[in-house]
Amino acid sequence: MTKITKEQVLENLGDVKKYINEAESEEESIAIKNSWTGNVIFQSTKTTWKEAVEEAVENCDNLHEADLSGADLSGADLYKADLSGANFCEANLSGANFYGANLCEVNLRGANLNGADLQNAKFYGKGGTTRIGKIQVEDFFKALGIIVNE
Repeated sequence: MTKITKEQVLENLGDVKKYINEAESEEESIAIKNSWTGNVIFQSTKTTWKEAVEEAVENCDNLHEADLSGADLSGADLYKADLSGANFCEANLSGANFYGANLCEVNLRGANLNGADLQNAKFYGKGGTTRIGKIQVEDFFKALGIIVNE
């Protein structure tokens, strides 16, 4: 085992502090990853998923196939975002703005869309295999900007 002298420690203390600060800042950042490959699509220093995703959208980054499962995106502004193939499984999307967003082949299983604005969002399904309950129909149409008359 190699012994380190006090002088050597003091000499490298600045580098150690820099390393610790970098490691802490990496822990605080949010990495939006691809659902399939696990590769980082967008790295953000924001502290919430909502802020990180909005930052990616503002920077015109493509969030195609992004893994946003379980993310709290309530009230997020995702205007015209390319979210095709994204995974929103169990995500909180209540009050989110998807106006003009590309939602082609997204996974919304268990997602909360209460109050979300889906007007002009583009949906492309897989031939009618997804089912919703009658109690959900009115909320779904409302999210699309459609009012159901009795």
